Amino acid sequence: MNDLASGGDRLDLLRTFLRIVDSGSLSAAALQLGTTQPTVSRRLQALERQLGLRLLQRSTHGLLLTEDGQRCQRHAQRVVDEWEALQAELHGQTQMLSGRLRVMVPHAFGQAQLLPTMLDFLAQHPQLSLEWILEDRRPDFIAEGIDCAVRVGTVDEPRMVALPLAEVPRIVVAAPTLADARSITTPEQAQALPWISLVTYYRERLLLHDAQGRAHTLSITPRLLSDNLFVVQQAARAGLGAAVVSAWLVAEDLAEGRLVQLLPDWQAPPLPVHLVFPAARQQPLRLRAFIDAMKAALPQLHGMRPAPRQALPVTSTRA
Repeated sequence: MNDLASGGDRLDLLRTFLRIVDSGSLSAAALQLGTTQPTVSRRLQALERQLGLRLLQRSTHGLLLTEDGQRCQRHAQRVVDEWEALQAELHGQTQMLSGRLRVMVPHAFGQAQLLPTMLDFLAQHPQLSLEWILEDRRPDFIAEGIDCAVRVGTVDEPRMVALPLAEVPRIVVAAPTLADARSITTPEQAQALPWISLVTYYRERLLLHDAQGRAHTLSITPRLLSDNLFVVQQAARAGLGAAVVSAWLVAEDLAEGRLVQLLPDWQAPPLPVHLVFPAARQQPLRLRAFIDAMKAALPQLHGMRPAPRQALPVTSTRA
């Protein structure tokens, strides 16, 4: 009899495979599943026969996923998640969240701003695990098995849903010792200062606007260019130059006098914050719960403000 004769059998084999991967061994998977190691081994062999692929290989360090096994793991997790979400929705169940989420967030923002929200979310869902990946880059969602990513700035990625969460006000700051910074009142005066560039968002040209909607573009010659927000903050505090930074990052520096806000009537355009995930994918309950938690928390964080009311989720179809 074929071990994969029915849909239910197929799901059981996929669940067994995922349990082996999570636990790291056949014996541990058997213990967690309440069965025997030979049974777990037979299920793994049946799945490999059906797929015609080798999914796991033994090494001195235990079981390792093959390249095919890594692909199978990602797809198997989605299949199981979607089936469980369908069951829960059709039966109107309030399901306790379990499994694992992989979330990629910007390094500085994810460490300083989002960490309390993430910790609260895990405290509310004790059977859930979360991989919190601090990276300032665009992930390959499928290849890396990323469930969602928080992105600061414009999102233009193929076949992605970009859900607006909030926006980040950006202000001009400098050390009080920098060229008598408190006397700088116009963009023309600020242009003559030494500058620090956060290359993710600006380099030699910097757009500012005031409350009346007037815009002014500064042409600057930066002394330091960096893609790291904390480096820019520290360099500004050291008096190296003026910089445009996220308001949340420097609130304490401003309050304690380590930095001053230049041109208080002028700001750089705020940066949108989106939660990004692949389109046309059934969202497991744990992902939907995480999305809801981020939507509720982000606009309330210090130094943030709600996304514009007219903003809607955007799906990019760019090839």
